[in-house]
Amino acid sequence: MKRRRARLELVEDRPIRMHRTRFDEERNPVPIQPLTDKQGQYLDALASSSQVIVLGPAGTGKTFIAGTRAADLLRQRRISKVVITRPNVPSGRSLGFFPGTLEEKIAPWVAPLTETMKERMGAAAFDIAVKAGDIEVVPFEVMRGRTFKNCLVILDEAQNTTTAEIKMFLTRIGDDCQVIINGDVSQTDLRETSGLRTVIHLVKSRMMAIPIVEFTLDDIVRSGICAEWVKAFEEERL
Repeated sequence: MKRRRARLELVEDRPIRMHRTRFDEERNPVPIQPLTDKQGQYLDALASSSQVIVLGPAGTGKTFIAGTRAADLLRQRRISKVVITRPNVPSGRSLGFFPGTLEEKIAPWVAPLTETMKERMGAAAFDIAVKAGDIEVVPFEVMRGRTFKNCLVILDEAQNTTTAEIKMFLTRIGDDCQVIINGDVSQTDLRETSGLRTVIHLVKSRMMAIPIVEFTLDDIVRSGICAEWVKAFEEERL
């Protein structure tokens, strides 16, 4: 009897070998690794703060990191929803000129974020999440009166919000939400003061506990040609 008990104990002490499937890597992709010090600051801010403001030129990873984080949190069920929005300030056209529903009209404008999420999650998982309402693209036109809870909210191209619009956006945020505000104040298409500039002023002047991560031209990682063009336009003040 004692021998049988000893054998059972030995069997129970052996480490359990889990059977891996080809989907394991898809469900648990490698965590984002920063390519620059500023990207590291961005990731640290996302890990510790409920609101993060990210500034800088194109190609620095602002949108990519936001979209990847959104996909990871949703896939891990650490949030119930991802809400994506951006102001509608195109060159000479309004959303009303494009066919389809309001959500379909805004879809091309948020493609940089949604394409990043789709690549991270997989196209099928992304489409299922959209149909289930776990990923929602919310135009500014229908945002007033809503409250966002237990979700990640991303405002992209925030430099093109007016002060009234960004005020309306920030007052939609409810409990258990993380907010990422992305923008490049040097690229605003508004004739009036950018709402993003107003928010930055408020955060700094009131010493609010909201990290502001500011990328520079040296942080461009998209490609060498991208960095070359951004620097050329910046140096010529165009």
